[in-house]
Amino acid sequence: MQPDPAEHLNLPWTTPSRSIAERLSGELAQQIVSAGIAPGTWLTEVDVAAEHGVSRTPVREALLALQVWGLVALAPKKGAMVTVPTATERDELLSVRSMLETNVVRRLESAEPGSRERLTAALRTILDRQRDAVDRPTDFTVLDYAFHAAIIHHERSGVVDEVSRLLGPRLIRLTYLAVGATAGRLDGFADEHAALLDAIEAADTDGFVRQIDRHLAQGHSGYEVAR
Repeated sequence: MQPDPAEHLNLPWTTPSRSIAERLSGELAQQIVSAGIAPGTWLTEVDVAAEHGVSRTPVREALLALQVWGLVALAPKKGAMVTVPTATERDELLSVRSMLETNVVRRLESAEPGSRERLTAALRTILDRQRDAVDRPTDFTVLDYAFHAAIIHHERSGVVDEVSRLLGPRLIRLTYLAVGATAGRLDGFADEHAALLDAIEAADTDGFVRQIDRHLAQGHSGYEVAR
């Protein structure tokens, strides 16, 4: 049975919703990260409640969740404004992601037998699907995020899960921006993922570190962010 690329996405709209507020916050988050709701847009409790056919109470809870994820900024009596990614936010988020991935790859050096093989098998499945999706940017974006998430969550750490749930929406928003700025040349991203996979497979940790930093720096330099 092949690994499921979506297994470790750990995003608000990919996890089971237990309440109206959770479902709503997931739907809104997905629209925001994919630019279905543009940065700078104002969301009000009244408008969101009317659009989704719910009361204002779950909307209020949903907007609070979006603020925790860094996707909106609440303003008293005005609603919530969809945030604009900044250069500092981008650099800090990518630095955290690089550290999380590098930590996993370093720990493979002393991991139990078969651990490296399980990770590379999962990554190869995702990479194959990503290459098939180079003409479908939305699918490619999800698979791009899934590739990195598979590395981050390889050890199934509860603490890492918490960090991922908090930062995931903003990280995948950056992935949407990177893919959108590179549309038509997405095979280059896939080639870089192949190089990362080769480094992991060859137990070349130093090579992985060099390539992940270059991959993130180059891949996220083609779109505009606020200063």
